[in-house]
Amino acid sequence: MQESALDLQGALQQASQLLVDLVSAWGLKLVAAIVLLVLGRLFAGWARRAARRALGRANFEPTLVPFIAGLIYWTLLAVVVVAVLGVVGVQTASFLAVFGAAGLAVGLAVQGTLSNFASGVMLLMFRPFGVGDYIDAGGTAGSVESIGMFATTLNTPDNVKITVPNSNVYGQTIKNYAANPTRRNDMSVGIGYDDDIGLAIETIQRVLKGDARVLAEPEPVIAVSELGDSSVNIVVRPWCTKEDYWSMRFDMMRKLKEELEAAGCSIPFPQRDVHLFQAG
Repeated sequence: MQESALDLQGALQQASQLLVDLVSAWGLKLVAAIVLLVLGRLFAGWARRAARRALGRANFEPTLVPFIAGLIYWTLLAVVVVAVLGVVGVQTASFLAVFGAAGLAVGLAVQGTLSNFASGVMLLMFRPFGVGDYIDAGGTAGSVESIGMFATTLNTPDNVKITVPNSNVYGQTIKNYAANPTRRNDMSVGIGYDDDIGLAIETIQRVLKGDARVLAEPEPVIAVSELGDSSVNIVVRPWCTKEDYWSMRFDMMRKLKEELEAAGCSIPFPQRDVHLFQAG
């Protein structure tokens, strides 16, 4: 019985000594790791809030502010976690290698999505067009309804909603018809070869001066552009505001025909003369 008590006492002494050794070896490391984790998390949160305030004061794109702030937060937090593992004695090189390989595999698997995301970031940063602009991009034309992180939504003139991946939009030529305040309306009218060209030009000038939507500067261009197969073609190029483009074009085409006909000019159409010869 006495021997059993001595054995138990010895085991307790060994256990207590082992606990003291563990505490002395790992206690300070654990405390340092916990303190580093807490302080690192607080710093990452402060950096996220500071980034939001700074981007807000700089009038940065509102859609990107939460993303950039979150990216800063999680990047700092990942650095803190790696530092904590290093403090407690864990070899972080293997973890970094595994995470790097996993990140590469995921990146290859979703490279199309990442391409759309990167293009969306570029569109939101450089703003080649805005919501409401009429554009031609990615082989599609329409008014911009929204610019998302992965796709841009357009509404066509016949009210069809089209979603275009951002990589198709940013990776191709973008035509923004609403970017400039004025536009040139390029039209062409034809008169007969027997008509008076000077009279036709004077009539066209009178029509342009009678429309308040035609801008004085830049000055409209009226010139003979081509001697066609059946008509003398005259280009008419007045300038107007972008809001008046289509309404002025539709009205002008009708007015030009009516006034040219009233002035005695003909509006020719393709003709072909057929000559018949009697056989001998």
